[in-house]
Amino acid sequence: MRVSVVGCGYLGAVHAASMAELGHEVVGIDVDERKVAALNEARAPFFEPGFEDLLARTLATGRLRFSTDVADAAGAAVHFVCVGTPQKRGEYAADLRYVQAAVESLLGVLAPGELVVGKSTVPVGTAARLAELVAHKVPGAMLAWNPKFLREGFAVQDTLHPNRLVYGLPADQDRETAERMLDEVYAEIVTRQTPKVVTDYATAEMVKTAANSFLATKISFINAMAELCEATGADVKLLADAIGYDDRIGRKFLNAGLGFGGGCLPKDIRAFMARVGELGADQALTFLREVDNINMRRRIRMVELAREVCDGSLLGKHIAVLGAAFKPDSDDIRDSPALNVAAQLQLQGAVVCVTDPAAVDNARRQWPQLDYAPTAEQAAAGADAVLVLTEWRQYRQLDPVAFGQIVAGKRVLDGRNALDREAWTAAGWTYRALGRRAG
Repeated sequence: MRVSVVGCGYLGAVHAASMAELGHEVVGIDVDERKVAALNEARAPFFEPGFEDLLARTLATGRLRFSTDVADAAGAAVHFVCVGTPQKRGEYAADLRYVQAAVESLLGVLAPGELVVGKSTVPVGTAARLAELVAHKVPGAMLAWNPKFLREGFAVQDTLHPNRLVYGLPADQDRETAERMLDEVYAEIVTRQTPKVVTDYATAEMVKTAANSFLATKISFINAMAELCEATGADVKLLADAIGYDDRIGRKFLNAGLGFGGGCLPKDIRAFMARVGELGADQALTFLREVDNINMRRRIRMVELAREVCDGSLLGKHIAVLGAAFKPDSDDIRDSPALNVAAQLQLQGAVVCVTDPAAVDNARRQWPQLDYAPTAEQAAAGADAVLVLTEWRQYRQLDPVAFGQIVAGKRVLDGRNALDREAWTAAGWTYRALGRRAG
């Protein structure tokens, strides 16, 4: 099939290359000329394991190209909308300007029988409104909603081998046609018997926000337990291990620590709360406000813990922060807990040096007031305390004996409960982590 992808950021670029990998002829459309130029040269504008190889491979086939001109999307049978829906400034609600603009830009090239497919995470009601717009402007054209479920660090795998497909389809005579077209797009995935949920617009829109809300709740639950463990002397890691054996609960996402960040969970749960408030059903999601509050408290508590290990004052203390990205295997610093903590430490008088295997350049652009180093060893040289705030494999595998020779004070704060506490304490380090006893 001929396919267009409007919006070539993290979601769209991976989706475009993946659709070409599945055998389709794909054009990616984006307004950013530098991004388009980089993509056409097989240079990924962001860090994502495996993506640059996929990009080079699919460009070489001739099935994939990128353009700044939406006219190049003309003739595609399916048009994917993959633009961002950030949080509005000063509000919880999602900013839908980019989704609206993307759909409107397609109206000039859209033809009857073609399908617009939304992949962006949007509030309930968005798809129905956009479907009316498409049907009014281009009679015979259709709209479906096909939410994305890719995880940063696993985006290529999650796009080419998803654990489910969700189709939000129109309720009229176009329903079967839209489903058939999506099945053709995902033919290789469908033939693998990948679970498929065919539903209405509203349910499809809610799937992603409901899933993210559940994951955020699970993370904040174990972090609330970490607060109680600190008050009682219990160990949150062992607690999580014990309750995780119950298959109704499971161990995944029960890692207590600094909490969640990134471009999805925080803004999605806030947008969910805002939308249900508009619908008059806000009481159903009042618990999400506390989920958000618990998450933000973790950052404050990490700063307090750093002050404690630095003998009650951060003034003039040299602090090494290992990690800037909101999660490992990514250079995404949106709502990064690590950078938020680093900035708070500096505001309280600490001399902070941040390092990250992939996100230093992004962090420096957004937080130029912080100091940066290319390696953990350089960041920690002469440090009074080391904070591990993103659980990169490189940091989990640090040798505490060798690392102890470069710091001024052997104090480590494990913000992700990712280190071997026994190994670090045996090497003479004072070990602290959220929800665990001091070592």
